[in-house]
Amino acid sequence: MAQATSSSASWAREAAPMSEMNTTPLIDVMLVLLIMFIITVPSQTHQVEVAIPQAAPPPPDWIRPLRNDLTLSASGKLSWNQHTISDGQLAGLLAEVAASPKPPEVHFRPDSTARFERVDQVLAIAARSGATTFGFAGNEQYRDSF
Repeated sequence: MAQATSSSASWAREAAPMSEMNTTPLIDVMLVLLIMFIITVPSQTHQVEVAIPQAAPPPPDWIRPLRNDLTLSASGKLSWNQHTISDGQLAGLLAEVAASPKPPEVHFRPDSTARFERVDQVLAIAARSGATTFGFAGNEQYRDSF
């Protein structure tokens, strides 16, 4: 009986189950998959053309763009650079401004007592002419009016 106990004690020490997983086959499979992925993915050699605008350098500070002053008096009279003009002449002048390769600025200065309907008529003429450099000037004087 002494032999039975000694053999069962040695068997209990040797029969412990293995608790670690063998990761070598897993790593091998992952490396093969990685190599297959690298081989099958096509290289990115196509090119996309992008048109980048070439901006002209800004003009020096002492050179100012051409500017025209359009004023509207309280009585509804228009003047272009201190010369009285009609609505038809204004449409022609604004069409010339819109057609020029480098359109000059048009600064519109309506009198504060001018009727809104008349200002609206001038704005309609400007919109129909296609002038893109048309804008209000001198509005700072009305900043604290409201």
